[in-house]
Amino acid sequence: MDTVIYHNPKCSKSRATLALLRERGIDPEIVEYLENPPDALTLVEILRRLGLGPRELMRKREAVYRERNLADPGLDDRALIEAMIADPILIQRPIVLHGGRARVGRPPESVLEIL
Repeated sequence: MDTVIYHNPKCSKSRATLALLRERGIDPEIVEYLENPPDALTLVEILRRLGLGPRELMRKREAVYRERNLADPGLDDRALIEAMIADPILIQRPIVLHGGRARVGRPPESVLEIL
């Protein structure tokens, strides 16, 4: 079964999640999403697998979240998804996909639920 991690090597949680996968003998496909952000269809699929809405996957403490006024309740899902694609730093990390399911690795051990 293929496993994918949307990874930021500068993030300690992301590095810990990747190490946890490798400790369990899983060599995931690594997507450095800041360099290669998911497209809209992929992000919609990730959200579906996570069972989350776009705002729930956003890093609200990022400066760009405030600068772009993304807390505006009038913004629809499409606008939020477009914001995450334009500024992928807004996407929570890491995200692990495995067997049709997904988890955000916060804490890293949460990904064990889908393995």
